[in-house]
Amino acid sequence: MSPVADALWYASYGSNMLERRFQHYLHGGRPAGARREYPGARDRSAHGGSVPVTLAGSVFFAWESPTWGGGIAFYDPDGPGTSYGRAYLVTAGQFSDIFAQEMHRIPEADLDVTGLLADGRFVVGPGRYEHQVVVGEIDGVPVVTFTASWTADEIAFNAPAERYVAMLVEGLRESHGVDDTACVDYLLGRPGIGVDWTRARLVDLVARTGSADRPRHDASRRR
Repeated sequence: MSPVADALWYASYGSNMLERRFQHYLHGGRPAGARREYPGARDRSAHGGSVPVTLAGSVFFAWESPTWGGGIAFYDPDGPGTSYGRAYLVTAGQFSDIFAQEMHRIPEADLDVTGLLADGRFVVGPGRYEHQVVVGEIDGVPVVTFTASWTADEIAFNAPAERYVAMLVEGLRESHGVDDTACVDYLLGRPGIGVDWTRARLVDLVARTGSADRPRHDASRRR
């Protein structure tokens, strides 16, 4: 894999699987239900497309989000099973700005991704999303994501708030076209959600978020 890249596939596995939520990282603004305003990327050009991806490893819910309340999604690349994701083709600069905003920082500098692309993993700092991971490639372009440097065994689980789960439901439908039952089963299989969420409560929320037959976006390529 090349140690340098002008473009990257940013792999989301949480709320950013929903296109309209992800767009705030590029264009700025406040997502519906959020408690914060996003400054947006320095380069507000449209991303180069998105594809559904399957990540080796487990997604779990922990921490306490000041943006949404409740837990948020983290990814353990060494965890069991597989997880749904959605990759967006962005410039290296846009990836840097997405990373900065996830850490509640102002986008102002490009990341040096040399170490990440050479070694496959790079820890920038102790923050909740400062462990960068290469999870594959598409057409020779690296697919990268970020998560916490701690694992599911090293932090207390915390169930996500309803507004966050609703975005996950919409993102799963939009990117992977999962039906209602598969959506409920997938979410119940993520460690941490069972702290507050029962199957009956999830079934009710999924039903209230609308039809699973909505159009899918850029679903023609997979990792």
